Amino acid sequence: MNELRRLIAGAEPVFAPLVFSPLSAMLAEGAGFRALYLGGGSMGYIKCGTEAQLSLTEMAQAALDIGTVCRLPLILDGACGWGDPMHVQRTIAMSEAAGFAAIEIEDQILPKRAHHHIGIEHMIPAELMAEKIKAAASARRDPDFVIIGRTNALRSTGLDDALRRAEAYKQAGADMLYVTGRNPDQVRALGERLPPPLMYMTGAGGLAASRFTPADLYALGFRLIVDPTTPLMAAHKALRQCYAALAACRPDPLLGDAPGSEQERVHETIRLDRMLDLERRTVEK
Repeated sequence: MNELRRLIAGAEPVFAPLVFSPLSAMLAEGAGFRALYLGGGSMGYIKCGTEAQLSLTEMAQAALDIGTVCRLPLILDGACGWGDPMHVQRTIAMSEAAGFAAIEIEDQILPKRAHHHIGIEHMIPAELMAEKIKAAASARRDPDFVIIGRTNALRSTGLDDALRRAEAYKQAGADMLYVTGRNPDQVRALGERLPPPLMYMTGAGGLAASRFTPADLYALGFRLIVDPTTPLMAAHKALRQCYAALAACRPDPLLGDAPGSEQERVHETIRLDRMLDLERRTVEK
C-alpha cells in the first residue's frame, strides 16, 4: 500500500494543500502536511493563463521538480485527463512516471474552456466519462495509484444528476469521488448518499472559512481535504505588495526593515546546512 492509500485509510481525513513549486512544497512539509496537491487552476494562474491552457508535460515537469526535494504524496489535478479514453491511458502512464500518487479527472469537454472559472460548465456525457475512468484504471501499473472521479454537475444540472454521475464513475473504477459543492446541505447530502472515500475541496479562505471541521467531514465519509487556492492567493498578495513597495522605495510590508532574517529561513527551508556539510566533507577540506 502506497503512502497516500495508507493515509486515506486512517482515522482522520488527509489535508492536502496546494503547492506550485519545490519551495512551496518544502514549506508545506515543514508545516506538517502529509500530502500535497498540484492544482491546475493555480498553475494556470502562475503562467498568467488558465487550467484550460496547461499541458500534461507541464504538470509532469512540476511534479519532477517537486519530487526532487520532497517525497510527500503528490496529487495531480488532471483536468479532463488530456483526452479521450485512449489518450487517458498515456496520461496515467506519464503521471505515474512523474511520481504522482493520485490523479483527479473531471467530466468537462476538451479542450477545456476558461468559462469553467466563472461557474459555467460544459460537461461530457456520463457514459464517456465512465469510459475514461475505466481506461485510467486499466492503464495504471501500480494498483495503489489513486484515481479520483470528479463531476461538476451539482452546480449545473443539479444534485440528482451529480449523484448519478458519481455512482457511475465509482462503478467504472474510481477509487475516490469528488462532487463540487460547498453548501453545507449539499455536502451533507453527498456524504449520506455516496460511499467513502470522498474528497472535499475548500473555497476561498480554506477550511477555516467553511462550516465544517475535519472531524465533521470524516464522519460524512470525506477522507481527503484539498485547499486549491489559498497558498497562491497569499503569495500573490505578498508579491503584489512587495513590488508596490519596491517601486515606491518603501520597506516591504511583510519583511519590514529586517529582510536578512527571512533569508535565514529560506536557507533553513532549502536545507542549505546539509549542502554545506557535504561540501565540507568532500570538496572544501
